[in-house]
Amino acid sequence: MPGTVLVTVGSTQFDKLVAAASSPSLQHILASYGYSHLTIQHGKSPVSSTTTSTTNSTSHESGLQVNTYTYKSSLREDMEQADLIISHAGSGSILEALRLNKKLIVVVNEDLMDNHQQELGDVLHEQHYLVCCTVSTLEKSLQAKEYESLEPFPQPDTTRFSNFLDARMGF
Repeated sequence: MPGTVLVTVGSTQFDKLVAAASSPSLQHILASYGYSHLTIQHGKSPVSSTTTSTTNSTSHESGLQVNTYTYKSSLREDMEQADLIISHAGSGSILEALRLNKKLIVVVNEDLMDNHQQELGDVLHEQHYLVCCTVSTLEKSLQAKEYESLEPFPQPDTTRFSNFLDARMGF
């Protein structure tokens, strides 16, 4: 049974994603799917008045245990504990979640100029490694439950580079 959802904005400011994660409607969807804990790493973005930035605050409307914080030196522990990760579309956050084989919904920040995040999200979505959406389609993406049938991300082949060098050197 699912337990924990992690929402992360990394080191960026992504007010719209934090507001969406703090919203009663999104929290009700998560609770209806059996999630009991929601952790929001909000960075520089403010948290809503319904979700305080105190550790272990409870959202009375949804029944979710909601924890929020600005930053940690590493999100790895939170990612490892999460059953579902909803992340900004930063390549570092995406790669870390995929290497941990987590269900991942990536939310593209449409307010960024020259949006390379959309390109990365779209390619990985087409390969069924993650679900890519925007803040305005996040609830719909959750309700579609496409994240339940994602492909595992391939582990890195650590021999490729050494094999390449060996071939170049004639070994």
